[in-house]
Amino acid sequence: MTAFAHHLGFEFKSGIRNPTSMLMYYLFPLGFYALMGVVMVEINPDFAELLIPSMVLVTLMAGTLLGLPGELVEAREAGIYRAFKVNGVPAISIIVIPLLAAAFHGTIGSAAIALTAGPLFDVTTPSDWLAFILVTVLSVFTLGSLAALIGVVSASARATVLWSQLVFLPSMLIGGLMLDLELLPTTVRGFSGLLPSTYAMQAYRGLAYGAETMLDPTMSMIVLAAGGVVAFGLAVALFSWDRKNATRRLPSTLALLAIAPYVAGIFLA
Repeated sequence: MTAFAHHLGFEFKSGIRNPTSMLMYYLFPLGFYALMGVVMVEINPDFAELLIPSMVLVTLMAGTLLGLPGELVEAREAGIYRAFKVNGVPAISIIVIPLLAAAFHGTIGSAAIALTAGPLFDVTTPSDWLAFILVTVLSVFTLGSLAALIGVVSASARATVLWSQLVFLPSMLIGGLMLDLELLPTTVRGFSGLLPSTYAMQAYRGLAYGAETMLDPTMSMIVLAAGGVVAFGLAVALFSWDRKNATRRLPSTLALLAIAPYVAGIFLA
């Protein structure tokens, strides 16, 4: 347990010392938050109800989807995991520790947004802070697990950028962050159901803000939880100690099963 805590502390401090990690964890999401608070709320007053949850999700996605996969691939390519294997470190710890470090950074950035948005930009704050915290914790677990899966199955750091952007960019455009789900064209809503951010935003609005939602907020939480559990399980099952690893039992294509809970969510939520 002491070794686990030391490793976690090292990963957390590395995120602060690394300029790229600092950009993903804090500079980019908080800068984007400030821009949206100044500009978007003036352009679209209705965005005042979306600012806090949407910017929290941007912070969590930037720290996990854009930051975590590349770190996992680089560590694997540098042979760090082989050293861990020799010293008896289990594969699950190698996935859990970076995920927790990213979650801690994301939580710090999210707290800064949640606590300052009301005084700075006069936007709507959650009516149920406990529900807001629960949705945030579940979201960071789901996004972190998906990011870990991307890092595990990607052949290179460049590949992680492609896979991460396939989730991050659609989430920004059709995942309910910038526009209410109700305002999206009917043909687009089906695709939005494949994104974790869609269910997170519906859960935020229904449970933390008490607003009417298109999707059942409780079912949205269930879909998020299922998505996180499936992605995490696949990340552990598909983990390899190095790219020449000959002991991987399962093909990387099984990672596509990570979208199964969201496909089910389109019909159930």
